[in-house]
Amino acid sequence: MTGVERVDYPGVLEADVVLRDGSTAHLRPITADDAELLVAFYARVSEQSKYYRFFAPYPELSSRDVARFTQVDYEGRLALIVTVGNEMIGVGRYERTDPHTAEVAFLIEDAHQGRGLGQLLLEHLAQAAREQGITKFTAEVLPDNRKMITVFTEAGYKVAREFEDGVIVVEFDIAPTDTSFGVMQSREQRSEAKSIERLMTPSSVAVIGASRREGTIGNALLRNLRDGGFTGKLYAVNAAGGEVEGVQAYPAIRDIDGSIDLAVVAVPAESVVDVVLDCAAKGVRGLVVVSSGFAEVGEEGRRRQRRLVGLARSYGMRVIGPNCLGLINTDPAISLNATLSPLMPDRGRVAFFCQSGALGVAILADVVARGIGLSSFVSAGNRADVSGNDLMQYWYSDEATEVVLLYLESLGNPRKFSRVARRLAGRKPVIALRSGRATQGVPLGHTVRRSQLPPATSDALLRQSGLIGVDTTGEMFDVAQLLAHQPLPRGRNVAIVSNSDALTLLAMDAAAMHGLEIVGDPMTLGANASADDFGTVLGEVFADDRVHSVVVIFAPPIHTTGEEVARVLATAAADSDKPVVSSFMASRSVPDLLRVPDEHGGAARGSIPSYSSPQYAVGALAKATGYGEWRLRADSDIPDLPDIDTAGAEAFVAEYLQRNPQGADLDPDERQHLLSFYDVSVLPSYPVLSADEAVARAADLGWEVILKATAEQWRMRPDLADIWRHIHDEGDMREAWGEMTSTFGVASDPGRAQFVVQKMVPPGVPVVIDAIEDVSYGPVVSFGLSGVATDLLGDRSYRMPPLTLADAAEMVREVRAAPMLFGYRGTDPVDIASIEALLHRVGRLALDLEEVVRIELRSVLVGPDGATVLDTAIRIAPNEKPRQDTPVRRLG
Repeated sequence: MTGVERVDYPGVLEADVVLRDGSTAHLRPITADDAELLVAFYARVSEQSKYYRFFAPYPELSSRDVARFTQVDYEGRLALIVTVGNEMIGVGRYERTDPHTAEVAFLIEDAHQGRGLGQLLLEHLAQAAREQGITKFTAEVLPDNRKMITVFTEAGYKVAREFEDGVIVVEFDIAPTDTSFGVMQSREQRSEAKSIERLMTPSSVAVIGASRREGTIGNALLRNLRDGGFTGKLYAVNAAGGEVEGVQAYPAIRDIDGSIDLAVVAVPAESVVDVVLDCAAKGVRGLVVVSSGFAEVGEEGRRRQRRLVGLARSYGMRVIGPNCLGLINTDPAISLNATLSPLMPDRGRVAFFCQSGALGVAILADVVARGIGLSSFVSAGNRADVSGNDLMQYWYSDEATEVVLLYLESLGNPRKFSRVARRLAGRKPVIALRSGRATQGVPLGHTVRRSQLPPATSDALLRQSGLIGVDTTGEMFDVAQLLAHQPLPRGRNVAIVSNSDALTLLAMDAAAMHGLEIVGDPMTLGANASADDFGTVLGEVFADDRVHSVVVIFAPPIHTTGEEVARVLATAAADSDKPVVSSFMASRSVPDLLRVPDEHGGAARGSIPSYSSPQYAVGALAKATGYGEWRLRADSDIPDLPDIDTAGAEAFVAEYLQRNPQGADLDPDERQHLLSFYDVSVLPSYPVLSADEAVARAADLGWEVILKATAEQWRMRPDLADIWRHIHDEGDMREAWGEMTSTFGVASDPGRAQFVVQKMVPPGVPVVIDAIEDVSYGPVVSFGLSGVATDLLGDRSYRMPPLTLADAAEMVREVRAAPMLFGYRGTDPVDIASIEALLHRVGRLALDLEEVVRIELRSVLVGPDGATVLDTAIRIAPNEKPRQDTPVRRLG
């Protein structure tokens, strides 16, 4: 954009976007300085498209037209344009026709129609309009303008159409719906997957910075591409030209005849921007920037990195890196090794994403050593553009990938990560290893919002998304080789077949530790067991309907060979749908004896993985079992809450912030009013300033009351938060008053209540339900039992709303103190459904109202007949950093 921006220019509406074909573009509000850009764009639009837009021949825009179209107020009149490089390729606009309705229109350059620009513009215009109080869009469309009609009808909104005076009048509410959000997510997945496919399947690659000197990055990249057997055209770019490593070299990429799909960049950081411009002029579709010297080296590097990504996206290119190892595609039709590692893994069904380049080298070495085949591998380095979210979108629809591995050093957009991961995990297992969990550390070069939540939160949210969390790379590969070759367990019942008493005991201990159930007695056959003995027992085990998984342990005896037992085991397992793991002669990976070969010579499904010890075998089986259970409940419903009033709550929050622009804690009446919109009732409490006033209030309530500290006092003395007194008469009250003032101290402000009187409720178990608006994760709901011990041990469960029925049920049951709710030591079980209902309502409130930065139901008493909310705290504050996963498509 040229010229000076208006003071009120809404920069928040700018976005880099991915088009339907996988290329990128930039979307932003129009400005008065875009007059020449608009005129040039309009000149390239066909006469038919102009006719569809204006319903009459309109060959040129007048000066008055240009002024009207480029000068908008960004509120009642808004225009968004899409640019690639220095050219406008599409524009969409709305103009308010009444306080809650706006007319919307689009014009897309003919050469770029069919790339999804209309849908993208509609999404972003609707989001901007909603923020201005507009709730409905209308449009007039000529009947034969089918493309534009499709934009509206396929948006996921409920569209009404009427035919008036030869024109179709379209009208629809623009409030996000489950359908519209689902449409957006599907389009997002397809476009982002396509953008990664363009990187993964190039027909031509140029290495920019290719060197003749061995030991240099440019030399290694070119050699690995060549030696990896890349099937497409390979070029080297070297200022001296000639030939490098047997590959024709050119002084610059523009000198190469023919098109270039992928450029692998290994030049000094300060030269990368010039390379990006050269690649843009050449029409390159994607970049792998191996060069270092960007965000990982400080502020100057961060500026250089932002410039790199901004330029690449503006010209339609995605970027892997910078400071990365590169990418691999083992498809024999591609055979692409664009990395610094000379190791090319075998073809397989496992995909791997990592961020660290140095660790990537070690990972590839371990993959090759274990014989695990990969479908693809990406090391994203600083992940300035392409991230794990993008790769998960690609692997979701990649038929060659059945298992996904993620090594994560940071989460750039945790809300989108959780959403995308959950969708992928519903189709394919995703195994995640995250570093820095205890320290909350983030590598240099990674730009992320730092969460204030405890480390346990990220683990819980990964589990909520269905990811299989592991602690080491070894455990990651253990689980991967099981899921890549065996079916998912259908339950937790395990049978153990072994010829070693000692190893059987190890397997039993591991099963107990992981919560697996041993069916019957372990089948320990003894050291002299023959292959036939194994065959007989295995036949019985596989036929037993109680058995969900089988662990086979074979330690070589004197009289029986491994080959004989392997044949028996393979035959017994061949016709079963029960997963089998083994500790077979202490072999690691899939031994040849237990391998079912695939078309590439690797291990196909039905191969039986072996582990160096029974503990590792059972540990991998336990992870697979947990994931299988998650898959069974992954489609759990999000409950309807028909008695909530979101619009009323939003109006309350907006009015509150008008009166309190900086935000504040709500008083008791305000808290109850806000919670009432979500059908949450709080037992009334009555502030008192003196013992006499407390006695009078207690008498009014019939004496069955409690005296407790106010919310403000609780915050000042959280160590005393559980102290209250049950009051039955005046003597009790005066004694309690003395105890409470002695405990908490006397209020410094005599006119400020420090204690409250509240009606006594039936006994129950005290629990706490909180929600916080985190700068990184957005809204997060937590649950725990009240008490210092619970807080000290961090015994809380966490989830991101919206909560499914299964999410709420798990939150209650996974805290270690949960037995207190289910009749511990003869006590009456409490009403669990009432806790889950509160979790759903608090979660929905937090999701709907991001200005509600904290909700605390910090005293909820739950008994057999329901839950009573005794005390709350709520804070409302302006939203300075909007959530990262909005209902419009944009690159992070």
